[in-house]
Amino acid sequence: MQTNSNIRIDADRLWDSLMEMAEIGPGIAGGNNRQTLTDDDAKGRALFQNWCEAAGMTMGVDTMGNMFATRAGEDATALPVYMGSHLDTQPTGGKYDGVLGVLGGLEVIRRMNDLDIKTKHPIVVTNWTNEEGTRFAPAMLASGVFAGKHTQDWAYAREDAEGKTFGDEIKRIGWVGDEEVGARKMHAMFELHIEQGPILEAEGKDIGVVTHGQGLRWIECTVTGKESHTGSTPMPMRLNAGRGLARITELVHEIAMKHQPNAVGAIGHVDVYPNSRNIIPGKVVFTVDFRSHLQDVIDAMLDEFYARAPALCEEIGVSLETEVVGSFDPPAFDEACVSAVRDAAQELGYSHRDIVSGAGHDACWINDVAPTAMIMCPCVDGLSHNEAEEISKDWAAAGADVLFHAVLKTAEIVE
Repeated sequence: MQTNSNIRIDADRLWDSLMEMAEIGPGIAGGNNRQTLTDDDAKGRALFQNWCEAAGMTMGVDTMGNMFATRAGEDATALPVYMGSHLDTQPTGGKYDGVLGVLGGLEVIRRMNDLDIKTKHPIVVTNWTNEEGTRFAPAMLASGVFAGKHTQDWAYAREDAEGKTFGDEIKRIGWVGDEEVGARKMHAMFELHIEQGPILEAEGKDIGVVTHGQGLRWIECTVTGKESHTGSTPMPMRLNAGRGLARITELVHEIAMKHQPNAVGAIGHVDVYPNSRNIIPGKVVFTVDFRSHLQDVIDAMLDEFYARAPALCEEIGVSLETEVVGSFDPPAFDEACVSAVRDAAQELGYSHRDIVSGAGHDACWINDVAPTAMIMCPCVDGLSHNEAEEISKDWAAAGADVLFHAVLKTAEIVE
């Protein structure tokens, strides 16, 4: 059977699956709170497994809890084509971030079954563990172990805010598999995802063909001054750590603006000590986030930050300590896989444009060990990591259609 533009996924079935998964770990404002390795994560995993087995797939799980649902190919010696993303969410997350990529992959398999399509290569739908990194830092933890970026022992030792470890929690919810992490070999991998930015919607494009991902550096900064009373300490005698935060916030913005387009920088997580209304902050701990799809731009932003930030603090009598707590270099996705995505969008009649992913994804790590590409669909107002995150059924269907055709081309249909 040859693919043609008349072959599409079942948009209603995909949407119904998204809505059913969203019932697990509901948020307080219409989104989801299904953080990794929680009881709700376990329930979401079980539902996904049931759906996969009902579709005739076999489930494998590795020791990081990564789930691999396999549809057999006609050639048992051919390496599988993978597709997938993640089911875990932010504490106040939406219904689509990550989940679309997993359930879009499931819908591809279901539609192949409907049409009795056979492929040379096996096809695997994957749920990567702890992509969000909110509960256990860093993000993309399990795909990072799979790709050899972290050791499993290090990952198992990651702690959440309550001191619970990743290793203990994955055992508690019963999702430690028996496969060695990273032992699987891939012919290719495709990840469908919402854009998490406003470009596609603003330009009226159906599909983003992701050519690169952004690299990033997360720098944890500790500014130390001296706590003192806000009312009785003379202004010239204050050692205000909060001023250090303010100065560095402006510096980060200035540096990012110098490296437009596509470079970004901001201050994220902030902890102020002692965080009292009438005490001048004696210590502020915060994270600087620099990103670009060009390594030389990241390097230039970092060089300027390290050259200027300490002096800004020294001028006001406070000290600065820094530590890199998150890092990956910008990936350029596989040209053949990217072409398969672009060709599928073109053949299906969807408007599309090349785009750089502004966020990190599991595909960014897997790109180091297998040919990889990403597909993006629009997101209303570019709002993500928010319970108000929204996409349309048509956008979801278009992304899954492109995934469907790119995967079939890569997995090679058998007549």
